[in-house]
Formats: sequence, C-alpha cells, structure tokens
Amino acid sequence: MAEEHLNSMMENLYWWGIPTLFRCPHQEAANQDIALVGVPHSTGNGTTERDQHLGPRAVRNVSSIGRRMHGDFQLNPWEAAKIVDVGDVPFPRANDNEDCIEQITRFFKKIDETGARPISVGGDHSITGGIIQALGRGEITGGEPICLLHLDAHSDVFTKVDHFLGAKKSAAHWGAYLADQGKVDPKHSMQIGLRGHARTLDWLEPSYEYGYNVVTMKEFRKRGLLDVVDQIKTILAGRPVYITFDLDCLDPTIAPGVANIEAGEKGFDIDEAISLIRSVRGMNIVGGDIVCMMPTKDSPNQITALTATSIMFEMIAMIAENVKINK
Repeated sequence: MAEEHLNSMMENLYWWGIPTLFRCPHQEAANQDIALVGVPHSTGNGTTERDQHLGPRAVRNVSSIGRRMHGDFQLNPWEAAKIVDVGDVPFPRANDNEDCIEQITRFFKKIDETGARPISVGGDHSITGGIIQALGRGEITGGEPICLLHLDAHSDVFTKVDHFLGAKKSAAHWGAYLADQGKVDPKHSMQIGLRGHARTLDWLEPSYEYGYNVVTMKEFRKRGLLDVVDQIKTILAGRPVYITFDLDCLDPTIAPGVANIEAGEKGFDIDEAISLIRSVRGMNIVGGDIVCMMPTKDSPNQITALTATSIMFEMIAMIAENVKINK
C-alpha cells in the first residue's frame, strides 16, 4: 500500500514520467471502452493560426493533473472503464488538408471497429469531419447518423464559399458536408454559443437551412442555462450523441490560447460550459473532441491546456459512468 501511495503521488505531477493522456496506458483500442486520441492537424483552418497541431502534446503534458475522481458523479472513471491512449493520428502529408482528413477517417474507422468510444484532442476543427466520416452510421452508432452537441463561437457550416484558403473539408465546412453525406442528423443536433464576428449578415442561414438547432450566445443569455439544457435533453434524447467542443466558445479570459479568438462578446464561463456538456449525461455518448487549442498563445500557467483537460475529463467521466452502469 505504501508503494501504491507513492506511485499515486508521482502520477499527479505533470512534469514527471511519460506524458500519455491522463496517465493512461499507451496501447491499441481493442478490448477497451474508451480510446483517447491526439489529432495534431492544423491545415484545415486555412489561416495563419497554424500551431493547433501542437494541441495534443500540450494537453498530454498537463493532463496527469486532471487524473482524479469525479466528485459530482461519485465516480472513479479509471476503474469504471478500460481507458487507453492510442497515440496520435499520423500525417505523412501534413500540409495537404484533404489527405489529412482521409487519414483521420481511416484511423477512426479502426477504432470504431473495436467498439471503443474515442475522445480526441486536436487540432483545428476540421478534424471533426474526418472523425465523424468514420463514426457516422458506423459500428458504435449502430448504423445511425451522429447527433451533435456542438459548442462553438462559429457555425462551421459555411456553404457560401467552396473552400477556406485552399482547404475544402475545412474547419469551416464539416457541419455541411457531414450532413450532405448523411453522417450527421442536423435536425437532432444542437449548435450552441455562436457569437462569431460575422463575415456576412447571413452567416447563420446555412445552419438554419440544414435544420440545425441553433442557440446563439445572445439567445443563450436571454433564455438562460436551464432552458437551453432542457432543449438539449429533448433534441438529443435516445440518439447517438457526439460532443464537439471548440475552445473558442469559452470567454477569452478563460481560454486565451485558441485560434480564431472572439473577444467582442463574452463567451461561456467554465461552469456554464460544463453544465451544457453534462446535459447529455446518461445518453448514448459515442465520442467527443476538444479542438482549436493554440499552445503557442497560451498563458505561462497553461490555463487553456488545463481547461481543455477539464473538458476532456468530463467527457471521459460520462462515458465511463455509462460503462459502469451497463456492466
């Protein structure tokens, strides 16, 4: 017991040991419940904000701090479920966005075949397109399309332009092409927190046309948290849920190290964001991702990486709780 206690003390020090995600063993997804994945991709954003590929390493470096019990759920997720870090998606042609998206899809199809539910850290938001190309109507969803809980400052359904500075399956397009493919069911998906500086006055029209349930940040402030949570529960109940969390939905004071930062209107505080994520607790959560981490713009105390770790922990805990209940 003394040796176990000493090891436990060391495992909570982010600067000690091998930095796997949450100190989980590094191995393949076969026979596991949850697969943690790094997706170090940043050519789908199309801007000069290219350092998002460093996001997975930044979270790995600090995530041991987040390896704890879930006090609110009264849950030890590391005992409730078999959780591994399967490593990073390889990108031998990293500057070719379209090739990278297909690499992501191939990687996640292999995970989907094992039945392990993937929780990923990116990487720019184009990675969600590659992931859901694999998961939508796949093994884990039972052949059904994905229903999104999408927290973001931007819609990522920009059909008015055919590419984003050369990237076609870009961070700005995945919400549209996944719906076109039948991989996502927009009418049973939520987009919450949209507050982006509009390039055009009709920038939200494509989301409405596809049938996404949109709650802008202004609407969220007017309606209040509990009302939006009730809507999430109604829209997503009984369906395969995928959580995609863009760190730019948070207020910049909480998460300064993100791409496409939106400073002109207050974003979510961390309690609001976690409450929205927990609205799908107990549902069929098939996976999730955290995107747009920009470590080179983070504060010296790595607050954005730590915040991303906290969001990832919530996703892990909810899926682990489902595993424990269904055993």
